Amino acid sequence: MTEPKINNAKPENVSGLNDFVVKFANVNGSGSSSANHMFAKAVFRMGLPVSARNIFPSNIQGLPTWYEVRINENGYVGRRGDTCDLMCSVNPESMPKDVKEVAAGGYFLFDDTKPLDLRLIRNDINYIGVPLTAITNREYQDPRQRQLFKNVIYVGAIAALIDLEFDVLVGLVSDQFKGKEKLIQPNIHALELGFNYAKENFSCPLGIRLERRDLVKDMIFIDGNSAVGLGAVYGGATVCAWYPITPSTSVAEAYQKFAGQLRIDEETGKKNFASVQAEDELSAMGMVIGASWNGARAFTATSGPGVSLMGEFLGLAYFAEVPVVLIDVQRAGPSTGMPTKTQQSDVISAAYASHGDTKHILLFPSDPKDCFDQAVQAFDIAERVQTPVIMLTDLDLGMNDWISEPLTWDENYRYDHGKIMTAEELEAGKDFGRYLDVDDDGIAYRTYPGTHPTRGAYFNRGTSRDEYAKYTEDGDVYVRNMERLVKKFRTALQYTPQPVITERGSDKTYGVIHYGTTRAALEEAMERVSDKGYEMDDLRLQSFPFHDSVAEFIDAHDYVMVIDQNRDGQMRSLLVNELAIDPKKLLPICHYNGTPINATLIAERVLDFVGEGKIEPIRQDLQAGN
Repeated sequence: MTEPKINNAKPENVSGLNDFVVKFANVNGSGSSSANHMFAKAVFRMGLPVSARNIFPSNIQGLPTWYEVRINENGYVGRRGDTCDLMCSVNPESMPKDVKEVAAGGYFLFDDTKPLDLRLIRNDINYIGVPLTAITNREYQDPRQRQLFKNVIYVGAIAALIDLEFDVLVGLVSDQFKGKEKLIQPNIHALELGFNYAKENFSCPLGIRLERRDLVKDMIFIDGNSAVGLGAVYGGATVCAWYPITPSTSVAEAYQKFAGQLRIDEETGKKNFASVQAEDELSAMGMVIGASWNGARAFTATSGPGVSLMGEFLGLAYFAEVPVVLIDVQRAGPSTGMPTKTQQSDVISAAYASHGDTKHILLFPSDPKDCFDQAVQAFDIAERVQTPVIMLTDLDLGMNDWISEPLTWDENYRYDHGKIMTAEELEAGKDFGRYLDVDDDGIAYRTYPGTHPTRGAYFNRGTSRDEYAKYTEDGDVYVRNMERLVKKFRTALQYTPQPVITERGSDKTYGVIHYGTTRAALEEAMERVSDKGYEMDDLRLQSFPFHDSVAEFIDAHDYVMVIDQNRDGQMRSLLVNELAIDPKKLLPICHYNGTPINATLIAERVLDFVGEGKIEPIRQDLQAGN
């Protein structure tokens, strides 16, 4: 047995029980994704909270890719910071970067079939050499098998090094290849190769290790895009029109998969849904508008460039008052930007999408459970308010696996289709004006096409019209209609989710506003700030337009920090514009390098505002139970 090292230095080993970060550095297209994902799922099956983030380039094959796994038994699933405790680097191209990311006292696992470049040696970390290439050359003849099983071998080695239960990995392999039994034993053998090598050559476990817990209970491990797709099915969507774009394509794919299971006529076997790949994003939105106008619940999914292209039709849906749902999985812009990196980049463009005076309802999910629930809500809100509803998720949430509360469904739930005038009401002579506000809430009654043979029809248009849908360019009538749309936008507050406020103390000097995936890192950051003696309230936005409680929260504090994952502080700008807030009162915290925001950055930026210095990440003590 040997202690992991490659130099004469004896660094103080980092230690942690169920509280550390493992990062894998691979070559894109090398088949590493399934092996890395198996590792994260194995940790989850040991009853431990885990989060996994795939950091990948926009090319198909060849460039570096990383997979970061955060384990924390306190339930923190946001990124801890920019360092890891164990780096498994099997990509020579990225090794200079990889070795720098290892925390002092951490571990750098590499393929030592060939000597490590001396320029990669640090005196404050531990080196673990596993001859991955030599093992695969000895065991396998086929080049592709050598590449694929190399990934499985390093998972086996890490399992031994951190006390990951081997039986859990065996169970995952059996589940993954169910129906392909001939693949099960070769994968188990590859795991054994790595596991046994580590056991025979190193003192296991390392200073960081796992210990089984029962902390995840009935939690699930799912990506946000899958949760949105399933939510759309349960939300009653029967039409999905889309155009492929990273990172939203898997929303449409998930919808089609789940609809194919749940929306099949039992008697005829025919599909009760339509999933259409359009020729571009504008066409996709046009199809959604047409389907929605005809009475279907329809949606599309895209990212920033698609929102730009859909702008004209979003304006039509707003002005013609057609309910549509748009799922915007945000990525780094502008233009093509960094298509496989995350940002909250479309807040302003989505809120005011299209030319002229438009405002759209926005939803901000923070985890997969929100993605499911708000997808269902989005269709109800769109129909109730007769307007586009845009859900702003992001690549981090959409394409990565998160632990989540179960996605539940109330069998007594009934869809809210809003104000629909029936054939019976029309036959009885009820006055119908498509844009006539009879309830003083800004929302008029609509009819489905073909509701009545002679009554209730109207001409749907994007040009100005009066209350009875008759074309007019009368300025007073136009203003009356635009003012009604403003009233309707305020009425939407009755149906959109309220912000979530967490009060932590009596000091109201500083508060924090955040939204979306920032929540995961924010919760941990607030604990670190608290350890420095500052108890700060925070408010998590869930929707736009803003509820009155948002302005009240800002008024209650001397200063409010607004956290944005974009360069320009777009949510801060929206708050200033919509609530007439003094910009000096809202302090921006912006992160936009394409990686998910982390707890260390938030805590340090918050403490910068209050005059404190840098802080160190919180670590779980190695002693079990502490």
